[in-house]
Amino acid sequence: MLHQLADESGCARWRVAAAAAALLLTLGTARSEELKPYSATYNGIWHGMIVAVSTLKLEQTGDTWTFSSRSEPRGIGKFASGVFPPLQVSVVRVTDQGVLPQSFKSSGGNSGKSIELKYDWQNHRVAGTYEGTPVDLPLKPGVQDDGSVQLALMVELLAGRTPPTVQLIDKNSVREYEFSRGGQETIKTPLGDVHTMVFKSQKKYSPRITRFWCAPDHGYVPMRVQQKKGEEVQWTLELQSLDR
Repeated sequence: MLHQLADESGCARWRVAAAAAALLLTLGTARSEELKPYSATYNGIWHGMIVAVSTLKLEQTGDTWTFSSRSEPRGIGKFASGVFPPLQVSVVRVTDQGVLPQSFKSSGGNSGKSIELKYDWQNHRVAGTYEGTPVDLPLKPGVQDDGSVQLALMVELLAGRTPPTVQLIDKNSVREYEFSRGGQETIKTPLGDVHTMVFKSQKKYSPRITRFWCAPDHGYVPMRVQQKKGEEVQWTLELQSLDR
């Protein structure tokens, strides 16, 4: 559910998570680590209140990886539809060309903002629907969706690469997101004090900036994600548990 990060609608899809953690750097020494299955839970905070609990899970499924996000509303979150989508599932292949998405589904719940995409790498097309808009686009390696972008980010980080931009499907178009490194910070988490690298992402010309606190010692899984518009915090995701 860490998805829709720098989205103009302010919804939390972690979509620009790819933009966030873009650098593998450990006191100047690059580390190589394989992608590993994991499960993590987060509190979704909106206007200072916990409105959802989100569970993210990465599973290896044969020659593909499945990344899912489930969010359950809490308190006023039952009425704040669209902030944290209830279900997203992304299936990808990890290849020498990077992460190649195979399919993506997102349930919009009461908001009705559902997404369903299918990728045809043989014919280099992606088709489906995106929040009611028909999608039919040319496809090339590097194009991602709201779910696959998170795995693409993690693969790049673990390999020590630095992707300069992220190409993300947005309705029937592809938008470019830029990201940069914003320093290092040790933050308090239920896992204890955790050293993180801070990254920020921003869609071109958007006033919204999303920051990610990614932990090198935990496979670059984000410990915190926060979106701000100017000085106003729009939403925050805070890690509560992690099993790798």
